[in-house]
Formats: sequence, structure tokens, C-alpha cells
Amino acid sequence: MKTTKLLILACAISQNTVFAQEKIENDASHPTLEGSYLGQKPPGLTPEPFAPGIVTTKGLEDGGVFSPDMDEFYFIRMRQDNKKIESVIYKQKNNRWLETVILGRDAQTFYPFFSLDGKTMHLGKRYKERTDTGWSEIKSLGSPFEEIDIMSLSASSKGTYAFDERRQDDDGILRYSRLVNGKREAPRPFSKEINSGTRNSHPFIAPDESYIIWDGIKDSGFGNVDLYISFRQQDSSWGTAINMGDMINTDAYEAGAKVTPDGKYLFFVRVVASTIDDPYSDIDIFWVDAQIIETLRSKQ
Repeated sequence: MKTTKLLILACAISQNTVFAQEKIENDASHPTLEGSYLGQKPPGLTPEPFAPGIVTTKGLEDGGVFSPDMDEFYFIRMRQDNKKIESVIYKQKNNRWLETVILGRDAQTFYPFFSLDGKTMHLGKRYKERTDTGWSEIKSLGSPFEEIDIMSLSASSKGTYAFDERRQDDDGILRYSRLVNGKREAPRPFSKEINSGTRNSHPFIAPDESYIIWDGIKDSGFGNVDLYISFRQQDSSWGTAINMGDMINTDAYEAGAKVTPDGKYLFFVRVVASTIDDPYSDIDIFWVDAQIIETLRSKQ
């Protein structure tokens, strides 16, 4: 059975923060960061590593998500010198980005999905609420979500949850749960157009629910886990899963897609190097112009 190591890393570290340090990097290898997107030049229609040498380094980086106000950026890194996980936040203050590094037992906090109002940080089947001093303690979504081994959950502006389930047989299934008249519906599986193939994981549902992006293995793929998209049809059904193409997908592993809150860029991770002992030894965070979504929409 193939196991998604980076997901295990994100879920295996338990609840409590044991160390946090905030600093501004001013040396040559970590220049002062100013401006939008950590001061990075935006990409075009070809995916590029995000913030090389700062966020994307030699080794494992995972996640890569901005808060709704675009003033915070969260990701996970495995240090190469000691093979320990670092959870990292960059926060923009006075147009400069400050780095917070958290070591220890709070990695879930740094593979999050934010509600559109920024008040809730979803962490699979758990969540935190923003307070005047930061974030609340981790809370449970309760039954029936507590009984599902959720790796990744996203939410639309209507409150619809889209989420996955980690299963031992790798036959991943994606589900959704709507908010109707203020009440949460029981989870239901997405249609066969989405839940075909294997290892279906990490669904990102668009704020307006017009599309959903996820990763999985299908016959139409490039040999490993690829990113797929399905568009909502006029009758409210979901269209056939579309492989996002060879500009996004390779014969390596691509996963964990999220569109930035401003709708301009698609972030995802890709395995760029591997070894026999560690197939996920070097994972980078990439970004690309979200125009790719509209290009695929026009071809559906």
C-alpha cells in the first residue's frame, strides 16, 4: 500500500505547541520580505516554486495557504539537518513579513483551511476560532465528522463542507455536507464523476461552489497522483473529472490544491525528488496563475 507521507506528517504530530519564535530574517539567505505574496513575483501559466530559498527549499514543504485577508501564510517544513517538522507562519505587519516558527506538537494548525470570514481555521474534523489574542483551543466538529478520519476539509461561502477520508485500502472517497436553514446535513458522497479511481483526497471547493479541485489516481492520469477538477453543471450536477493537464501534472505526485482567497493563484505541492528509502524526500510548494481554471472550464 502506498502511503502519503506528507499527510501523515501533518496529522501525526499532536496537539500542543512547545516552542514558538518570531523573527525577521535580514541575512543574505533570508532577505527582508515586503509586499504582496511575501514579495514574490507572480507566476504565469507555468507553475513555479513559491518563494525559492525562503518557503521552497531542498526538502519537504507542505500546505501553503493564505488567510482570507492575505496577511498570513501557513506551511509545514521538514528540516534537512535534523529531520524535524517546523510549522511556519509568515505574518505581514507594516508591509513586512515576519516569520513565526513552531516546533513540537501543533502541526495540524499549519495545514489549515480558513472560512471566508477568517474567523474559523478548519483542521480536518477539528477547528479553531479566532479570538482577540489569537486562536482558541482545538475543538471537534462533533458527530458524525468525529468518526471519519478526515485529512483535509474546505468550505464554501454557503457553508458546504467538502472533505476526504484516509482509508487503509487507498480507495479514498470524497464527501460533502451542506448547511441548510442553519442545520448541518449528514455527509454524503460526491457523485461517481468525482469518486472514481483511487486515492481521492484534499478537495478544494470554490467559494461559489462552481468547481471542485482534488487529487487522485485515474486512468487519465500521468502515472501518479494528479490534480483534477470538476465543474458544476447547469442542472447542479458535477461534470466529468478533468485532468488539469501537463502544465500542472507530471509523472510525479501533485496534490493539495488551494486557490488563494483573492482568486488569482492556484497553490499545490509536487514531489520533485525521491529516493528508494523516501519517495517524498523533496516536496515543493508551487503556484500558478488561476487562469488555468477558466481555460479548463471553457473546454468542458
